[in-house]
Amino acid sequence: MLDDFFVRALLAAAGVACIAAPVGCVLLWRRMAYFGDTMAHSALLGVALGAVLGLGLGVGVFGVAIAVALLLIVLERTAHLATDSLLGVLSHTTLALGLVVLALSASSYRHDLIGFLFGDVLAVTAWDLAVIWGGGAAGLVVLATIWRGLVAATLHADLAQAEGIPVLRLQVIYVVLMAAIVAVGMKVVGVLLIVALAIIPAAAARALSRTPEQMAIVASMIGIACGVLGLFGSLWFDTPSGPSIVVAAMVIFFASLAVRPLARAFG
Repeated sequence: MLDDFFVRALLAAAGVACIAAPVGCVLLWRRMAYFGDTMAHSALLGVALGAVLGLGLGVGVFGVAIAVALLLIVLERTAHLATDSLLGVLSHTTLALGLVVLALSASSYRHDLIGFLFGDVLAVTAWDLAVIWGGGAAGLVVLATIWRGLVAATLHADLAQAEGIPVLRLQVIYVVLMAAIVAVGMKVVGVLLIVALAIIPAAAARALSRTPEQMAIVASMIGIACGVLGLFGSLWFDTPSGPSIVVAAMVIFFASLAVRPLARAFG
């Protein structure tokens, strides 16, 4: 019989994976995995500012992540630098600022830095579950609404713009969604590992899918499997829960590489 806290952890990991993995598919298609790292690093600055200003950690993370994502969109249109260069600047700058603010503050949150970085899914409460599943359901509705336009804009932004698709609006909605996932997923696997939960299941699903929609669904299923296997592995081997989930994702990813030749042979 599983303890209540472990059941809550399983439900939390599954809830985050359901929305993070489809969003991660878009990051892969746009070759912007580093964008996810930038969001994760900016989350630490959000933690620091939320603690110092008394706004709450979730509000701080969400606000800073949105601000950084929108700043990236502006810089892409005004600065004469490649996107990966801009992401490098924003990622390391926000990480450094977050550490500096935490060091200068008198907040007790600076002593919980490891928890923010790597998560504590076993400490998830019933209220956290409500936020994760409620926010995840809302996120899936938003993603389904913009999905066709988002895929078209990802494949060829100029052509999508010419066809009347509001590319800029979709980008803004997408980065807001990504920011929300980082803010919610911080509780489960931490700010440094939440992107792995988005990227790795999506990468594993690519070998097993034929269409964008199929890839998103398979990625969600793989993400849930990563959460379940990682948490049970954490229980059996007495290892940290967040990193164990990511290790499980790595194992599934390499297994998908082995399955790819078989999928092509019987496809």
